[in-house]
Amino acid sequence: QVQLVESGGGLVPPGGSLRLSCAASGLTFSPYNIAWFRQAPEKGRKFVAAISWSGVSRNYAASVNGRFTISRDSAKNTVYLQMNNLKSEDTAVYYCAADPTAQTTDVMPTSWSSWGQGTQVTVSS
Repeated sequence: QVQLVESGGGLVPPGGSLRLSCAASGLTFSPYNIAWFRQAPEKGRKFVAAISWSGVSRNYAASVNGRFTISRDSAKNTVYLQMNNLKSEDTAVYYCAADPTAQTTDVMPTSWSSWGQGTQVTVSS
């Protein structure tokens, strides 16, 4: 079983930046792809970005493409989400997810089996 812990959320004004981290533990030899999702109040959980185990394949939601960058440090078992030019509509709880078979193009939450507890991101002046 994979354990995931997110960190790095907070309050930031519009146009600001944040970097989220997702630390993974309990990984086996099977390769795990990692994804970020977000959930705004009274909304469903939405795909944000995903990265393959090798780091070669990446996928972004259209709403964040060009502003967010997903990366991973395999030595630290950590995935990052660099978020620039933040907008009020980016306000949400951000979750990282892992799965041994999900692909970076799998944008449905049901495709991902392990989840972290989430970190709040609030974009407001």
